[in-house]
Amino acid sequence: MKESTPQYFRPEIKRESGDLHSPAHAVHGDMAHQHEPYKLVFAAGSARRRELDEVLKRYPTKMAALLPALWMVQHERGWVSEEGMIEVAEALELTPAYVKGVVTFYTMYHQHPVGRHFIQVCTTSPCNVCGAEEVVDALLRHTGCFELGQSSPDGKFTVIEVECLGACGFATPIMINEDFIESVTPDTVPELLAGLA
Repeated sequence: MKESTPQYFRPEIKRESGDLHSPAHAVHGDMAHQHEPYKLVFAAGSARRRELDEVLKRYPTKMAALLPALWMVQHERGWVSEEGMIEVAEALELTPAYVKGVVTFYTMYHQHPVGRHFIQVCTTSPCNVCGAEEVVDALLRHTGCFELGQSSPDGKFTVIEVECLGACGFATPIMINEDFIESVTPDTVPELLAGLA
């Protein structure tokens, strides 16, 4: 009996004109990502490749640049797919398994498509006492997300709970993408969302 590697550990790779494509990609991506071949983030001569080359100059080894390289992929794509992990592994001369281990360890890397506005709500004890659950409910209701971690049908929003945003004195704090917002209440949610493009 022939042993095979499960596809989720090492997707089948097909290269054509600088693209990286996995048949699993169409299954695991959302509507906007279905049937699109993976376009390399670090393609030769690209702005991201030049940025990665500059980052590599600051570190003693290629492995040390793993976190910044993953951020570049996520910034470019909105999430870090299996193909993105393979691309980073190849660019930094690491194994895809090592890169996946890092991606799955850190919660800051999205392993599936998320909305354009990724909303994190602090729900630890101090914020919860001050109404964080009501803020979460208001965000889910006004964004059209049905559950935490799911994207809205229009692909605009994803709402999650996080353990602490380090602003207990300004409950309820939230982050929308990389913007920090203090003292959010259920009443301020509609205006806050209306200001997002």
